[in-house]
Parts: sequence; structure tokens; C-alpha cells
Amino acid sequence: MSKTTLAIIAAASAATGAAATAAFFSSRPDRSAVPTSPSIPIDAPSRTSPSSPAPGGPSPLPTKSTVPPVNPSGLLQYGFPGPVADLHPGLSTTSSYDRRTRNPHWVAEHITPTSLALNAGDRKHSYFAEDASIPEKFRAKLHDYFRSGYDRGHQVPAADAKWSQEAMDQTFLLTNMCPQVGDGFNRDYWAHLEDFCRRLTNKYPSVRIVTGPLYLPRRDPVDNKWRVSYEVIGNPPNVAVPTHFYKVIFAEDGKTGGNVSLGAFVLPNAEIASSQPLVDFEVPIEAVERASGLEFATKLPVQRRKRLCSEINCSILIREYAERQKDLQGPPVKKGLSPPM
Repeated sequence: MSKTTLAIIAAASAATGAAATAAFFSSRPDRSAVPTSPSIPIDAPSRTSPSSPAPGGPSPLPTKSTVPPVNPSGLLQYGFPGPVADLHPGLSTTSSYDRRTRNPHWVAEHITPTSLALNAGDRKHSYFAEDASIPEKFRAKLHDYFRSGYDRGHQVPAADAKWSQEAMDQTFLLTNMCPQVGDGFNRDYWAHLEDFCRRLTNKYPSVRIVTGPLYLPRRDPVDNKWRVSYEVIGNPPNVAVPTHFYKVIFAEDGKTGGNVSLGAFVLPNAEIASSQPLVDFEVPIEAVERASGLEFATKLPVQRRKRLCSEINCSILIREYAERQKDLQGPPVKKGLSPPM
């Protein structure tokens, strides 16, 4: 991943990101090649080999003969400042929460043909809720979203957790939410991407998905410098509005030690035309890693990796928002019969 590649990804701002991202990735010279190793810029150390101190520079650690006159670690007697990841495994999600932005770092889910076929959860019984597991001063609040102009955008969709009402309820915690543009994104293109992930279970018996926000820089047209800028909602301002969102997909073939088809997509938090091809937003996983500071497949050997969009047709199906909402309702109860338990 070159600096130029990452810069162009970053340049897709919340206002014009869809067009910029699509224009760049649709022009990549080789979309069929399966990445066999991370592409590292020449000035960045490989993640598989530790970097060495600069020649002539100070050693990063004191030698045995050094007796320091101070003890910086003594601060820890008063407590660990952080950051704290707030790792939260649940029924339908496992997540890591970012206390600074009041958004998740990432949220993971697992779907299978069996889990999606079950229909024990009903969205009309679920309610958005603050997550009491997060300290109150770091929590995203319901009133932060009130009249903000943004949707409470699921990272793991409720439709992926219909197998249990409790599992579906957990997807409505604000630790599974980020502020998302509604019309044209959360209720449209983002929902089409979620549907694409579910349809992967028609081919793969096990699909794991990691979703989260990004805060990417864009070039200032006045001074030509790169800056990160995003809105913050709430009163007082608490919750950061991401500029982009990512999904990293692990489509497993179901065999022990089998192949895993990997796909990564970065979408701007902006209205996107439904006619925009999904492959226009496909990016190397390394691009998401560099932008997020996360790593997704360090224990997956290269020989087991496949490129998802070379294995299947990465495309969306357009379904209207009202039609999708009907799918989240429980089955109709026939008169005289009790609802299924």
C-alpha cells in the first residue's frame, strides 16, 4: 500500500467520497490478483519484522548498567490512564469501544445459513439503549442523537440477529451505533451492503464480518495540506461523526484449515447512488489497517487466503427501505394461535 493509495482513499470526503473512491478503485490496473503479502511503503517498517533504532540514535531501552534517577512507571500506582478498549463479547456481537469518540473501534459478528433462517426476533420489540457497561462519562447518550440529523447506524445489523430476541436487542445498544447519514446511505446503500453480506451464506457456510468507523483526512483546497475534520454531535458535543465506514469480511469454506475469502470495503458516510458498483469501494485489507490502526488477519496464513471478489460477484441488490423493514418483523400470528415462543 503506497502513500499515494492511502491518500486517495483518504481524499474521499463525506461530501464527495463516493465519487472519488469509485473513480480511483475502478481504475486499478489489476483487480483479480490475490494479495500474498502486505504492500509496505519504503519508509515504513514491515509489521513482520521489528524496526531497528536509527544508526547513531539512542537505544530504546536502558542498558543493565543504567540506574535511572526517576521512575515514570510510578504513575501507575494511582491508576492506569488508558486507553481502555472496553472489549464486550455478547450474543450477537463482540466489540471494542472507543471512549474518546463514543463510537466502537470495531464490531464483529458471525452469520451462517442456520442463524439467518431462524426467526425468533422481532424488531418492533427492540429499543435503542445506552450501554450501561460503559462508564457514564464516556457513554454515547440517546439525547446525543436527538435532532442531530444523523441516524443511529447499526454496525452489526438487527437483521443478522433474528435468531433470538435477546440477540437482536443487543444490536440496539449505542455501542453498536455510529452517526450515519440516513437517506442515501444508512437506509439505502449501507443496507444493500449488509444484504450482500447475508447473501454470502448462499455460498459460504460461515461468514464473519468486522465493521467500524474511520476518520480519514482530506486535502484542504486552500493551503493544500491534509487534515482530519469531522462533526461532533450532542449537547455538550460528545459523539464523533465518522467520515467513512469499513467492513472486513471473512468468508470461510467450512473445512478445518480451509480457505478464507477476504474482502474489505470502505464507504464514505454520505449519500451514494444505488447505481454505484460495490466493487468501486473494494480496498486492500492493508488500507483499512493503516487507516484504523487495527489488524485483522495476522494469524491467517497467506496460503489460505483468497480474494472474495475474485471468488464471487461482489454486487448489491436494490431493495426499498420499507420492504427490508418488513423482513425484520416476526411472522404474522394467525387468529386464535399463540405467538411462537
